[in-house]
Amino acid sequence: MRVHVDEVRSLRFDDGTPVTAASGVAPLGEGWLVAQDDATSAAWLRDGRITPVRVLPPVKGLDVFSERAGTKHLKPDLEVACPAEVDGEPAVLLLGSGSTPRRMRGVLVRLEEGRPVAQAGDLGALYGRVAQRLELPMEQLNLEGASRHGDTVRWFNRGNLRAGVHSASVDVPLHALVAAVLGRAEPGSVPVDVPRVYELGAVEGVGLAVTDAVALPDGRLLLSAAAEDAPNAVDDGPVVATALALLDGGTVVDLAPIPEVDGHVHKVEGLALRGVRGDTVSLLAVVDDDDPGTPSAELELRAVLT
Repeated sequence: MRVHVDEVRSLRFDDGTPVTAASGVAPLGEGWLVAQDDATSAAWLRDGRITPVRVLPPVKGLDVFSERAGTKHLKPDLEVACPAEVDGEPAVLLLGSGSTPRRMRGVLVRLEEGRPVAQAGDLGALYGRVAQRLELPMEQLNLEGASRHGDTVRWFNRGNLRAGVHSASVDVPLHALVAAVLGRAEPGSVPVDVPRVYELGAVEGVGLAVTDAVALPDGRLLLSAAAEDAPNAVDDGPVVATALALLDGGTVVDLAPIPEVDGHVHKVEGLALRGVRGDTVSLLAVVDDDDPGTPSAELELRAVLT
């Protein structure tokens, strides 16, 4: 497999403020919804415009959070953006990382009369079941990605080899997950099945860990992964490399680096499928550089699976 970066764009809202900490991306209407893990709003990209979409209420009067301001512990940390449906209509499912109680919420964003509407729900009991199936203590839970497989969501825990935690996933029925977010079912009743563990290797002694995933039409998976030297599931660290991994079932069959751009390693945290033509997969990726003063980047990636 070979990976090419065809285009890089900085993401700024229409008023000039930066889109920061982009952590997931999924289609919404004629555009794309980008999750920001350090804010209570997402970014809607369409027709050359980028507008904010409120997805959660303020936390203690705040809508943006950072380590510098001493408010990082308050952030909702929405890391997953996955295509979904609500009552037969397209939607985007956003999910928190789960590494702290504030990060155990889900949000569904759908269009009503062309405008995005969000509804959130507390999923604490479900996160507890996921940790149990992955045999992890709650403080090691860091659910950063998800892929849609028909009626199933494959939900990925990032892992941290420095802490002895491998990247892993569980399968969750999409309809049950949607019902739990909407308050139509108890979160603790959502089935959590098929735990899998992934061996992605290391770069310069730092383990690669999954950050997001997309399902391909032939049933295989592409994972984005980052080698981030972080001590635990909450704190950030230097990123030495990023890569795409091709999986068949639970087996890694190929892995290729994402090229640096102007000497910079882009920490891809969100991945969406744009199209497949023969052995070439077109992807949209969004980047979290862990710098609140720097606009997140949007990458057009091309993966050649030969």
